[in-house]
Amino acid sequence: MKYGLLLTLLLSFTFFIAAQEKPLSQTEYVKMLYALQKNPGMKPDVVEALRKRGIDFALTDGIRGLTRSKGGNDEELRHALEEADRRRQNPEGSKLPSERESEAVLEKARKMTLEAVDEMPDFVVKQQIQRSAAFAGTNNFRNMDQLVVAVSYKSSGEENYKVLSVNGAIQNNPEAKSSYEEVGGTSSTGEFVTMLATIFKPESQTKFDVVDTDMIRGRRTIVYDFTVDRERAKQVLACKGVVMDSTVTGIKGRIWIDSGNFRVLRIESEATDIPPNFPCPTAKRNIDYDWTTIADEKYLLPLLSDVRLTIRDAGKIYETRNLIKFKNYQKYGTDVTILEEDSKPIPEEKPNQ
Repeated sequence: MKYGLLLTLLLSFTFFIAAQEKPLSQTEYVKMLYALQKNPGMKPDVVEALRKRGIDFALTDGIRGLTRSKGGNDEELRHALEEADRRRQNPEGSKLPSERESEAVLEKARKMTLEAVDEMPDFVVKQQIQRSAAFAGTNNFRNMDQLVVAVSYKSSGEENYKVLSVNGAIQNNPEAKSSYEEVGGTSSTGEFVTMLATIFKPESQTKFDVVDTDMIRGRRTIVYDFTVDRERAKQVLACKGVVMDSTVTGIKGRIWIDSGNFRVLRIESEATDIPPNFPCPTAKRNIDYDWTTIADEKYLLPLLSDVRLTIRDAGKIYETRNLIKFKNYQKYGTDVTILEEDSKPIPEEKPNQ
């Protein structure tokens, strides 16, 4: 009897594993979405199932709409679903490279990225910044304000910010600052070089794992998870709660490397090792890169950045979001002008398809 029971349990476990390895059916995925609506904490499990198991059904606008409504309009969930559909349609083209091939891509990417960091030109760029806030986990963001900021970057790594307008109101004689926190609210810096250098410089001892393939703006990419320990990343996270506080964190995330020229087209990062009682329990930043021309030379520079920070306040947790569009890269010393279109809302669509 004991052996019969053991055999039954082993068979049940085998069938369970086999079911887990099969692609998600539409019925199974829809059930997950309804369960996710009741328990948002399930999101990592749903995303992992999409990435590991994939789907066996055609992705329709109806399923996309249900994913947005039941998944709280979560970007990571939507992207994981699109990735699963792409793999369903082209399984051969979505195969992961071998360990040897993936390591070779990483080494080429490291070399190309660090060379590009050293060769970064002096330039100015206009940032259109849309700032919003929501209760954490709802993704129901309400716009707070919109800024137009001129950023001057020098190859030495120095960044200076001038706030040109706030909600369409022109700021007279703005002064250069090390950030745009003078207007209050959440600010961010370091999109141009800091994150890339931290990930790829040898002393960071970054740990990489190849996890997927993807298409970004028509370019085939190889996707890696990465982790940098706190002692080596030394990322400073500043948070303004009741009082201003700061801490040093590590980082983890995911990078998309162009398999043709070995340049990074997208980074998703998150702060790690945040102290339990720190007023900002999470900090995330996504950066999309694209080619732009400055003084007749092409450079890979930020196109769009999405910065999110959660803040504890009076027993509640809020999430702030800075959606930053980088426009009109020009050589250093060029005047940055404000156009009528700069006051228009930044569209939600991400340039990663």
